[in-house]
Amino acid sequence: PPRILTLEEPVLHLEHCIAFAVHGNPAPTLHWLHNGQVLRETEIIHMEFYQQGEVSEGCLLFNKPTHYNNGNYTIVATNQLGSANQTIKGHFLEKPFPVSVSSSDAFMSGSTPKFLCLDSKAFSFQVSIAVGLAAFACVLLVVLFIMINKYGRRSKFGMKG
Repeated sequence: PPRILTLEEPVLHLEHCIAFAVHGNPAPTLHWLHNGQVLRETEIIHMEFYQQGEVSEGCLLFNKPTHYNNGNYTIVATNQLGSANQTIKGHFLEKPFPVSVSSSDAFMSGSTPKFLCLDSKAFSFQVSIAVGLAAFACVLLVVLFIMINKYGRRSKFGMKG
C-alpha cells in the first residue's frame, strides 16, 4: 500500500511549493484536499511530480497565493492495496485588513462606520474639483504646445535652416 514519506510546509522557490514524496507499488494515484474539500487544479494551483521507481516526488505549486489559500492541505495516495493521507498547514499571507474588536462590533450592530460613508454633496464637490483640475491641466498643456511651436523654432543667429 502507499506510504507518504515526506510532506513539507510551503516554501517559496519560483512558486510556493508543498513538497512531498510517496512510496507505493503499484504506483498510487495522488490527489489533494484543501480544508477537507477536493482541491481542483488550476493554472494557479497545480501538482507536478515525477516517478522514480516506486517513489513519487513532487510539489503542489501555488502561483502567487493569497490569504484565501491558507488552510490545511491533505495529500491522498491510493492504489489497489490501500490508501494513505497526511495533512499539513499552509499559511501564505495574512488577511489584508484585520478587524479589531471595536470595529467588528460596529459591523455586527449593522451600523456603517464613518470612514465608509460618503456624503453625496461632498462626493460631487470632490468630483467637480478633480474635473476642474484636469481641464486646467489640459488647457495649460495646449498653451505650452502652441508657445513651443511658435517660439521654439527660431535659430539663435537669425539664420533660416
